[in-house]
Amino acid sequence: MKILTLSDVYFPRINGVSTSIATFHREFAACGHETLLIAPHYGGESRPEPGILRIPARRVPFDPEDRMMTTRAIYQEALRLRSGGFDVLHVQTPFLAHRSGLKLGRLLGLPVIESYHTYFEEYLSHYVPFAPRALMRLIARRFSRAQCHQVNCVVVPSTAMEETLRSYGVRTRIERIPTGLRMEEFAGADGARFRRRFGIAPERPTLVYVGRIAFEKNVGFLLRVLAEVRKVVPEVLLIFAGDGPAQPPLEQLAQRRGLSENILFAGYQTYGPELWDCYRAGDVFVFASRTETQGLVLLEAMALKVPVVSTAVMGTREVLAPGKGALIAEENVGDFTRKVLFLLRHSGVRRFFGAAARQYAERWSAPAMADRMLELYHELIDDASRRARGSVPRRVPLQAGDGCSRLLLPEGEGMLPPYFP
Repeated sequence: MKILTLSDVYFPRINGVSTSIATFHREFAACGHETLLIAPHYGGESRPEPGILRIPARRVPFDPEDRMMTTRAIYQEALRLRSGGFDVLHVQTPFLAHRSGLKLGRLLGLPVIESYHTYFEEYLSHYVPFAPRALMRLIARRFSRAQCHQVNCVVVPSTAMEETLRSYGVRTRIERIPTGLRMEEFAGADGARFRRRFGIAPERPTLVYVGRIAFEKNVGFLLRVLAEVRKVVPEVLLIFAGDGPAQPPLEQLAQRRGLSENILFAGYQTYGPELWDCYRAGDVFVFASRTETQGLVLLEAMALKVPVVSTAVMGTREVLAPGKGALIAEENVGDFTRKVLFLLRHSGVRRFFGAAARQYAERWSAPAMADRMLELYHELIDDASRRARGSVPRRVPLQAGDGCSRLLLPEGEGMLPPYFP
């Protein structure tokens, strides 16, 4: 099978979308399938990357981390792609990649599948703060519903995300396929190596957060928890691994509250051993995002035997299980703080939770998730083939005077009952 993927983000931009694409593509390659990813070029030296087509891109206003591909450059590749023999097109993000993906899908005659990675209803209000929150939510819902109705199938990483889209009125087929883990990748992680690199004493109690430093990740809540934990454990250090628009105000807030010596902003860590070392440097992984559609960083922390304290909202609700390497906390500073302190005070409990976390994470196998995605691709390809042969009902446009649209069977097989969209 030949799989074409479009995304507005990819490495070196580190986030869950990049990780998901890389994980699935590695598994597809291991099964003998061929993939081509169309993604932005982030500047700097351009090196050949097998299976990746980098598109010239410009900076996005007010968002220094991301890049916007040029539409012209994508379509310049379209003629070459027509002879590529692709079987399915997978769109990973809802911006330029979505619009271009729909056009390429029509041009190449491919079924189009789209992953819904991001809970935009919560995101938009943070990035357009001058607009009424209710208006931003309405726009996000209508935007998501319209895009989902333009593709053949939507993939979500959790039940919570499927329920959200259905509540928007999405009628398109939805399949739940989370991103899996390649457990062998986590071997050899060394937290002491990370501590040496940043001058952190071996015995210093540490909390770790990995992810985008953004308002929708609820990072301000973690700062409030840190202030309470420090009252009991004065030497505690909270490590933020990542970058994002909330970092400058978070640094200022930490300074005002006298917490600067208890925080380390480590920046982006290269996905792989460098990032795994960062996880392992933590005694406890802390997380309180309200917008996760899966919460892959939680699984990565658990795969590395780092016990977790986290709220369980949206996708993290599906990942976390009591007693499986994590303590689930309310979004309440007192409750969250008590659970962090419990783990920091009891090294034996931390080791027990770490072992349980690793065992639980092994259930989320990348090969198994890739098999499910490939099976879905085959179904969509078969459906498209049957439609091309005229053996699948098609919906005809609404005619004047009709109370509904109608589904027509192949010629000679009559008319189905009215279908109400």
